[in-house]
Amino acid sequence: MLKNIILALFLIGFAGCSQKSEMTHKAHPKPKAMFQSVSEKDAVLVQEGKEKYHCHLCGMNLVKFYKTGYIAEDANRKYQYCSIHCLADHLNQGVELKNPQVINVTTLKPIPVLEAYYVVGSNVRGTMSRVSKYGFSTLEAAKQFQKKHGGEIMDFNGALKEAQKDFQ
Repeated sequence: MLKNIILALFLIGFAGCSQKSEMTHKAHPKPKAMFQSVSEKDAVLVQEGKEKYHCHLCGMNLVKFYKTGYIAEDANRKYQYCSIHCLADHLNQGVELKNPQVINVTTLKPIPVLEAYYVVGSNVRGTMSRVSKYGFSTLEAAKQFQKKHGGEIMDFNGALKEAQKDFQ
């Protein structure tokens, strides 16, 4: 009788293993990519060494959160940020940055922050903030994004002011 129980348990366990292996071979849908993410080959990364792929302030992956990214520099080096939130946080620390740039969502290239149009508060998830902020090089591109995703179009000062609310 004990032999029969052990044999039954063995067969149940074996059957369970074959079902698991069948399940692992079935195709699983790929998770949906985040809007902020790009492929590494499309990302412009300006930091060097072990910091190349990580936000200067929070350490988040710059390729994964690329479309909300910023670049700026001081007298000694270039900095790259995952978001205007982290750029604002760095500015709040009293640093003087020059040449600030935002990643243009359309071309994935950095553009001067004062030349960009920002869509703030769209239904597309932002980075480091509940209120999204995306930069575009043309008003027309910003309007197209706004039409599809909502939000308000503003200049850099307006987007920065919105980001500063995270620290109040």
